[in-house]
Amino acid sequence: MIGATGRSPLLRDIEDFDKDAPSSYTSQAMDHEPPKIVGFIPARAESTRFPGKPLADISGKPMIMRVYERAILSSRLHSAYVATDSEEIVREVERCGGKALMTATSHCSGTDRIAEAARLIGLAAPDIAVNVQGDQPLFDPVMVEEVVQPLLADPTIPMSTLIYEIVRDEEITHPNAVKTVADSEGFALYFSRSTIPFFSHSGTPPVYYKHHGIYAYRNDFLQKFAALPQGYLERAERLEQLRALENGFRIKVVLTDKDSIEVDTPEDLQRVREVYGKII
Repeated sequence: MIGATGRSPLLRDIEDFDKDAPSSYTSQAMDHEPPKIVGFIPARAESTRFPGKPLADISGKPMIMRVYERAILSSRLHSAYVATDSEEIVREVERCGGKALMTATSHCSGTDRIAEAARLIGLAAPDIAVNVQGDQPLFDPVMVEEVVQPLLADPTIPMSTLIYEIVRDEEITHPNAVKTVADSEGFALYFSRSTIPFFSHSGTPPVYYKHHGIYAYRNDFLQKFAALPQGYLERAERLEQLRALENGFRIKVVLTDKDSIEVDTPEDLQRVREVYGKII
């Protein structure tokens, strides 16, 4: 479990990853080309909670395009694509100058969708796919750098994601703010829509961590993940990352100091529109 004082001592700072990389990986990196890093933004045509969300207008462009514009600001990404099951979303993204890939309607999660997208562009096994959430149009592109760093530093890590120390009390109990606990080496123990961990009245000051939906995966692992059946806990919580944990794979969590508005409701969308109105 993550410690309960400020920036957790159980999570390595991002800048420590390079110096902690195994020497064998360092020499290997010098002899081989670095992996290609490609961003994918999964988008379903319809959202049960917010129908039409990907195409919701934000200052003259659809929300999914605003996410794409943020993603391509990352210097880490070789390229970026929207991966969708909607021809309308493909047309809108391309109309705005972005790249989009048409994927199947049968995918049960964004990770499954980008696994197909990675196959469509011929991403190599050691390359890295970054899953950028399509409902966070204000996310900081630096988060791409943060989430890929563990995979660049340690070749044994198959998957990584970001967490953020919760500062808004309402997120502690809100099911849309997914909580995370990690072990002493910074690997996820569990993700839940419930409030975890439970703090008894033992004098331990409560600190909670929210999961950010951005992921990085090595493509060979991503394809293996997509071939696995949905797990019991994954279905129960509606959290795709639990499929990895249920099958014994480790997920490295990286503590970030950056947060972003996740658009789950029309009210969230209005907050984003107000922010955009001030920055453009």
